[in-house]
Amino acid sequence: MTIHLFNTLSGRIEPLVPMDGATLRMYACGPTVYDYGHIGNFRTFLHVDVLRRALELSGTPVRHVMNITDVDDKIIRNATAAGLHIADYTRRFEEAFFEDLEALSVERPTVVPRATEHIPEMVHLVERLAEEKLAYQTEDGSWYFRIAGFPEYGRLSKKDFAGINSGARVDVDEYDKDSARDFALWKAPKPGEHRWDSAIGAGRPGWHLECSAMAIKYLGDSFDLHAGGEDLMFPHHENEIAQSECATHQTFARHWFHVRFLLVEGRKMSKSEGNFYTLRDLLLKGYKASAIRSLLISVPYGQQLNFTFEGLAAETAALERLRTFQRRLLEASFETGAPGASMLTDQELLEQTARARQAFDAALANDLNTAEAKAAIFDLVRAANIALDQRAVGLRVLSPENRDALLAVLARFDRVFAVLSTDDVAVTDAALDWAECAGRLDEVPAELLAQRALSDIQIEALIEERKTARHNRNFARGDAIRDELLHKGVVIEDSKEGVRWRRR
Repeated sequence: MTIHLFNTLSGRIEPLVPMDGATLRMYACGPTVYDYGHIGNFRTFLHVDVLRRALELSGTPVRHVMNITDVDDKIIRNATAAGLHIADYTRRFEEAFFEDLEALSVERPTVVPRATEHIPEMVHLVERLAEEKLAYQTEDGSWYFRIAGFPEYGRLSKKDFAGINSGARVDVDEYDKDSARDFALWKAPKPGEHRWDSAIGAGRPGWHLECSAMAIKYLGDSFDLHAGGEDLMFPHHENEIAQSECATHQTFARHWFHVRFLLVEGRKMSKSEGNFYTLRDLLLKGYKASAIRSLLISVPYGQQLNFTFEGLAAETAALERLRTFQRRLLEASFETGAPGASMLTDQELLEQTARARQAFDAALANDLNTAEAKAAIFDLVRAANIALDQRAVGLRVLSPENRDALLAVLARFDRVFAVLSTDDVAVTDAALDWAECAGRLDEVPAELLAQRALSDIQIEALIEERKTARHNRNFARGDAIRDELLHKGVVIEDSKEGVRWRRR
């Protein structure tokens, strides 16, 4: 399976293969750790994770570098307001970010460099640009990149910058205007602002410089793929290309991967709209991290997702159907037949399972179409449940071969989607611990607080006690245990195949 992916730079869907024929080298813009991550941020990180998992499933090793931006305008402003050193301010948000990634089952990148630990590399990059006459210093000691010296500027964002106002400068890290201006590489320090002494003067790096320096250090002057949200295309990624290619005289990244924005209930997410949510906000409302992950990747990366709570509830129910099906396969008894007898195999289901796997792989290979990949699996589950129901009443015979093939497809699905083999309970406990420290337990639903006190071992013990009570015809005690579990957010189901339980 070769992944074919839309390349923002070329405007075409192209095969994504390592330029060295071995390991695909990928750089993804990481978080700016000035606050807790919101679900729009995590949609990008999740789709990058899906891409990496799909590549590895196809047999392509990935060297994944993701930076931590721990110095920029927002960080300096917020740290100053809080009366903290920038390292003390950013570290707690960095730790929270990785806790959230773990909750969402995002694989940790191969290398995670911090901007503040790579100042020498950034200074060296400015020096290289100065030698090319493409970096210049202003009277206050700041250094700027001369955009007019890079005629290809704008080829990524497809903006027409033919009328560049040579010498016009912008010194803020982020800007929305369509006009191209010389951007800051190195900023002279303001009074009381954190600074580094260097060969190019005292100051601190500009945001765009940080990513170029770290990408080049860990992936080389030219690498396979650069990823990020669509909001970074201009000016951030455009500026990365300009400064990197002028310094190295090589193509910076061959392939560019951009994830679309999300809407929340049909509107742009913002605090003023009252529809701004961090991952922790949703966990404290009682939603599961696996369902949040599943919803955020349910729409392909190149399409806009409208995040709704109705959709999140539907995703939660859909995941429960998948898990119930997986438990059914694992817990049901598949007879192998009497010695010497030939076991009947449902060949039709085996063939449908094989087709579902092929459709799943084909959808991922076709521009990472997560919606079609997921649909292939749910279509198979519906067909297999019908076959299992017919088997249960003696109308159909399924073999261990059927079961193993179905479980293998589920495992393949979960290798990329990562929503079945997760510990949502531990995530909930961690979120509640955080809420307690933050003084937010009053926002948590009562049933979620009750669930916190019940471990898997305690649940299993109560179920065993209920079995014993029912065996001894003490139905009143059995019903009381069932009600106690339900009150604590645990649903038990009696079936011909035994007792199953799940958390709501």
